[in-house]
Amino acid sequence: MSQTLQAVRGMNDILPEQAELWEHFEEAIRDWLRSYGYRPIRMPVVESTPLFSRAIGSVTDIVEKEMYSFEDSLNGEQLTLRPEGTASCVRAAIQHNMLYDGPKRLWYMGPMFRHERPQKGRYRQFHQVGVEALGFCGPDIDAEQIAMCARLWDDLGLTGLRLEINSLGQPNERAQHRTRLVSYFEEHRDQLDSDSLRRLVTNPLRILDSKNPVMHALVEAAPNLGDHLGDESKRHFESVQQTLRDLAIPYRINPRLVRGLDYYNLTVFEWITDDLGAQGTVCAGGRYDGLIQQLGGKPAPACGFAMGMERLIALWSDQGNRIASAAPDAYIVHQGQAAERFAFQVAERLRSSGFAVHMHVGGGSFKSQMRRADASMAPVALIIGDDEVSADQVAVKPLRAIANGDAPPQQFQVALPNLADALGDFLYSE
Repeated sequence: MSQTLQAVRGMNDILPEQAELWEHFEEAIRDWLRSYGYRPIRMPVVESTPLFSRAIGSVTDIVEKEMYSFEDSLNGEQLTLRPEGTASCVRAAIQHNMLYDGPKRLWYMGPMFRHERPQKGRYRQFHQVGVEALGFCGPDIDAEQIAMCARLWDDLGLTGLRLEINSLGQPNERAQHRTRLVSYFEEHRDQLDSDSLRRLVTNPLRILDSKNPVMHALVEAAPNLGDHLGDESKRHFESVQQTLRDLAIPYRINPRLVRGLDYYNLTVFEWITDDLGAQGTVCAGGRYDGLIQQLGGKPAPACGFAMGMERLIALWSDQGNRIASAAPDAYIVHQGQAAERFAFQVAERLRSSGFAVHMHVGGGSFKSQMRRADASMAPVALIIGDDEVSADQVAVKPLRAIANGDAPPQQFQVALPNLADALGDFLYSE
């Protein structure tokens, strides 16, 4: 007996009950982004591997350990399933010269792929909403994007999310900080774990992002990047904070917040919850002014963020949000060959009038069909037999009360030309 095939580990099916919740969430996301002037863009799931090694950083965990990369058997090209969306979005903007007529506000939604150990809120195929503002240089867009997130949490009714922010300054400021970091960690080399020893040579700033609890005390005592920020970087960061204060958005400055990607500069931020266990970051981003030029475009500033959909939907669901399965407006039951043919015509006629109609298929007795009709949660069953076909009518049997708790009214007959109006009167009457 052959083994039952299952989904790849860490790549999950989203079944109908949960998928309906996802669709409701996605509709809210689209409305929210439209209200801030962002337009959708869709990029390929597969990109050239060098795109990510150049954008994310060749010595990051994502590039070194987590990417799904392979060689195209036809031409030998190195390809990768996208591990994040910013690099792809910037590549598309450069390739299609999208900034020729000014800055762009863009968003995308879809699956990303990282070869990680699957756990709650962290999967090998996961989904993100990405928001990118390309060509905007001031701190106002940084603050607006943070405020956007606060607005979304309010729209969704999410509670318990807290905001942490930091400034990574500019490359020359990070270089000064890097020198001090290397000296500090060299002095405490015997306390570094294997990852930190490797990062000490390649990118010491990333040691500050260590998840090893043994390292936390050492990291907390490390030199602070904020001490190396120049006046312009400080003004930029203070302007972001002032807007957040003006909007009454609480925040905490976390000097160890460095983000996991090499392309960030100046403002970085994370929205965090304690309700999802270890995977508490549900949204994160910041400014990445050098990335467009780094990937071959004309120099242009940029700022963006991404939200983990699995984590946000889990939080949304845990906080009591449920979406009931959509019931049809009517369920059609029928007996006999002529009635079945007539039922098809009735169903399509009602759908053309905007009604959601489930027509019974697969045969069965009248009694079993009525059980299906009731289980569908449709407010009415439309009954068609030989008598209805002969009279060009449909029997309408209310299954439940619409406007109040009274018992549903009795079954009644309606001529086919009047059926849409009669059904509408019944469903939407006060």
